[in-house]
Amino acid sequence: MIIPCIDLMDGKVVQLVQGRDKALEGGTPEEMLARFAAFPEIQVIDLDAAIGRGANDALVEFLAARASCRIGGGVRTVERARKLREQGARRIIVGTSAFAYNGVNALFLKSLRDEVGKENVVIALDSKEGRVVVRGWRESMNFTAMEVISQLEPYCSGFLCTYVDKEGMMQGTDLDWFASLRAATKLELTAAGGITTIEDIHALEALGIHSALGMAIYTGRLDLTELARLFMKK
Repeated sequence: MIIPCIDLMDGKVVQLVQGRDKALEGGTPEEMLARFAAFPEIQVIDLDAAIGRGANDALVEFLAARASCRIGGGVRTVERARKLREQGARRIIVGTSAFAYNGVNALFLKSLRDEVGKENVVIALDSKEGRVVVRGWRESMNFTAMEVISQLEPYCSGFLCTYVDKEGMMQGTDLDWFASLRAATKLELTAAGGITTIEDIHALEALGIHSALGMAIYTGRLDLTELARLFMKK
């Protein structure tokens, strides 16, 4: 499955490089919904909420009410997750709060699972320089994705795995890393970070991994019409 991404910052749709430097702005949320209408699911990330410097609640609610969305960024509490579900989010992406300094935050994840249902939770398992990163990819943990993925399985229906080293750089991604994650879990995997070509998408599909696409479609490197045809054949 191909999942277009809408990242929000300062009330605008943006694309960042490695989660830090703004590379471009997209259209309005209404325009992006129209562009992505052919796809069954959209990924929405509130970047301001992810790094703890405000939120884009009105835009998140607008998008959740008009499309099938998986939504993340700043989901630090069970109450926040419940509110997103009430606003229409199909699935909730949780990142930072899924982890403690020494590993998995099982207490929070159990509460989240009990509140919104395991089937509605996606855990962001993002990696930079080999380590899991949180707080908008600004803080590195002392463990790898491979070391915790099995511990996270009881609390979610799948993982959003971003290879941050290549995020937004249009240089391809690390297929070997994704293959190792695929071998480590039977749960749904969605890849992000550096996916640039149709060949990347085919390689991930061959592994049974979805592709979350941002920079490559915002810059026109990948054509949405062609991607829609590719998906509809599946």
